[in-house]
Order: sequence, then C-alpha cells, then structure tokens
Amino acid sequence: MSDGVMKRMGMIFRAKANKALDRAEDPRETLDYSYQKQLELLQKVRRGVADVATSRKRLELQLNQLQGQSAKLEDQGRKALALGREDLAREALSRRAALQQQVTDLETQHQTLQSEEEKLTLASQRLQAKVDAFRTKKETIKATYTAAQAQTRIGEAFSGISEEMGDVGMAIQRAEDKTAQLQARAGAIDELMASGALDDPSGMAKDDIAAELDRLSGGTDVELELQRMKAELAGGPSAGQQAIEGGQGGQSGTSQQQDRPRFDKQ
Repeated sequence: MSDGVMKRMGMIFRAKANKALDRAEDPRETLDYSYQKQLELLQKVRRGVADVATSRKRLELQLNQLQGQSAKLEDQGRKALALGREDLAREALSRRAALQQQVTDLETQHQTLQSEEEKLTLASQRLQAKVDAFRTKKETIKATYTAAQAQTRIGEAFSGISEEMGDVGMAIQRAEDKTAQLQARAGAIDELMASGALDDPSGMAKDDIAAELDRLSGGTDVELELQRMKAELAGGPSAGQQAIEGGQGGQSGTSQQQDRPRFDKQ
C-alpha cells in the first residue's frame, strides 16, 4: 500500500475520531473538569504558603531561642567580669558572638521566607480571584449551553411533529378521497334503485316506459278484480265477466258480419 493511501486513511481515521469525540464530548463536563484542576492548583499554592509560613515560624522560634542564649551569655560575661574573671567573660562574649552570627543568618533566612510567603500569598489571592471568575463564567456557559440544548431539542421535536403532521395530512387526504368515492358510489346506487334498474332479479334493467306500462296494467287488473268481487257479492255476473262476454259477442258479431256474403248492388 502506497504512502499516499496510508496518509489518506490516517486523515480519514483522525477526522472520524474527532467527529466521534465531538459527539461524545459534553462542554459542561469539560468546564467542570477544568474548574476542578484549577481548584487543585489553588490548593497546592495554599499548601505552599502554609509550608513557607511554617518554616518562617520555626525560624522565628529558633531566633528567639538564640537571642535568649545570646542575652544569657552577655549577662554571664558581665558577671564574670565583675568577679574579676576576665577569661570567663571573654569566653562568654566569644560564644555570644558565634550565636550572634547564627542569629544574623537566621534573620536573613527569615526575611527571605517572609518575602516568599508574601509572594505566594499574593499569588494565591490572584489565583483565587481567577478561579472565582472562571467559576462564574463556567456556570454562565453551562446555563447558556443547557438552554441552547433545550431549544435544539424543542426545535427537533417541532420538526418531528411537522413531519408527522405532513404524513397525517396525507392520510387525511386519502381518507377524504375514499370517503368522497364511497359517497359517490352510494349516491349512484340510490339513483339506480330509485329508477328500478336494480329491481329486476334477472339483471335486465327496465326503462321508464316499460315501468309505467307495467304500473298501468297492474292497476287495471286490480280494478277488474275488484269489480268482479263486488258483482259476486251482489249475486250477479261480474262486470269483468260481462266485459269479457261482451267482448266475445262483439267479436262474434263482427265475425258473422265478416262471414256474410256481400251482394253488390247491380
């Protein structure tokens, strides 16, 4: 595999890794971690100040002790000199001089420690101010990030609702179309039933004229049957039978007239 391909693969891997880290990283957690580290540093500075102050205090105790011994040797030298023991007085003053040199060295160290303590104390105060400012900024950023995150989630929710409403709108449109189709079909069936097109079991539809003729003939049959029943109840021949007989007679007369030979006038 060539170097160019390896470089491209490495770049792609780093890009994907950075993208994954960006998704996994929570700025609020990073800010809290940084604040915790600053607190740890501030604690170290404070411990340093306390250590320097402790060393300074220990030097002060040693100085007080050496100064006490120096004062004691001076007093002993005076007493020895008063008693005529110049040799003892000289020895006492010699020892006092040695102690005085130690006192001078300790005072120098004390001043150095005191100066260092002041510097560390000032640095601790400045660091404390920075940590407090960072804490305020951290909480502000976290609150802003949380609000932005909530707004983003609300926006995504609204977007999802809009998409869902779009699908619901399409479903409603399909339902309305099907409803209109069924209503149209039901109306057409009602019209066919009203016209009698669906009454024939054989499936052969009758037109309006045939339906009207059937209605009229049905009404006539009912009237003739009613007249016949009335006549039977009255004891006489029925009007229907008379009408039938009259019809037959008329037909016979007509037939006889037709059968008669015609004599033309000469």
